[in-house]
Amino acid sequence: MTPPLQIYLSFDGQCEAAFRFYEERLGATRGPAFPYANSPMAGDVPPEWGTKIMHASITIGGVTVAGADQPPGGYEPPKGFRMFLEPADAADTERLFEALAENGTIEMPLQSTFWSVRFGVLTDQFGIPWTLNCAQSPAAA
Repeated sequence: MTPPLQIYLSFDGQCEAAFRFYEERLGATRGPAFPYANSPMAGDVPPEWGTKIMHASITIGGVTVAGADQPPGGYEPPKGFRMFLEPADAADTERLFEALAENGTIEMPLQSTFWSVRFGVLTDQFGIPWTLNCAQSPAAA
């Protein structure tokens, strides 16, 4: 049997802030979080990195998203993927897009397309790329 798929995100020292942001803005549910301090990995990071996250998880829409702060010098910006949200209505799509866009970069403003009533692309303030697409067809709106 195939185990459940999870997403694992890397951060440059902002994992705690990012997961708190997703909890507040997306309604994510926090799972366990383990800082580097007092862990077997404590010696792999500088002392000031002790409060950074070695491993944490949240659940967004029933999907587990795990993440960690990469040790100094080990972080690489995300590329080749996007987190994808597909809200059921235009109003929720607009609310979530605005929340994720806070201090981020909008790459394609939220707009109507031939396949949906709302579609937009952005990278949030933590460097995580997102695509939002309303599940309704344009004719249904």
